[in-house]
Amino acid sequence: MRDRKLLNFELGRIKPESYRDLPGSGIVLVLDNIRSAHNVGSAFRTADAFKADKIWLCGICATPPSAEIHKSALGAEDSVPWEHRADTLSLVRELQARGYTVICAEQTEHAVELQEFRPQSDRPYALVFGNEVDGVQQEVVDASDGSVVIPQFGTKHSLNVSVSVGVVLWEFAKSKLLYHRI
Repeated sequence: MRDRKLLNFELGRIKPESYRDLPGSGIVLVLDNIRSAHNVGSAFRTADAFKADKIWLCGICATPPSAEIHKSALGAEDSVPWEHRADTLSLVRELQARGYTVICAEQTEHAVELQEFRPQSDRPYALVFGNEVDGVQQEVVDASDGSVVIPQFGTKHSLNVSVSVGVVLWEFAKSKLLYHRI
């Protein structure tokens, strides 16, 4: 059986300016001191793919315009709304005051394995991803509403933050049935 790859024009992609007109997903990303602009760019590209509503770039995160971000984002930095905040903790508290449930992607004592976590379709979520070396700041973990952990079976027990964004965002998008809303 032959299975022909689709050409770009056959994929039905929307224009970047139309992204913001799509229904909201109820998911935002919070990047806590991500040091690599390439990882930030990858987060933009993944956020676009799974229709995150916004990315909050906190602390030392690089911000657009940036050649390094663009190299990984491939233009998604122009479609996904973003904002920079100096302090992740104050942003987390602000998002909670706005009704978001804040979930860290982090290895903590009481983290729920990702496949066991059941996001509620009627709640907005802020997903926090941490620094490549230190992870999510402890004070941010303490202030959050919970943590999810990606089960791992090898010797490393860590993933690149951009990979973690993809895995966690896919699980949330799938669980919240975004595809029925868009």
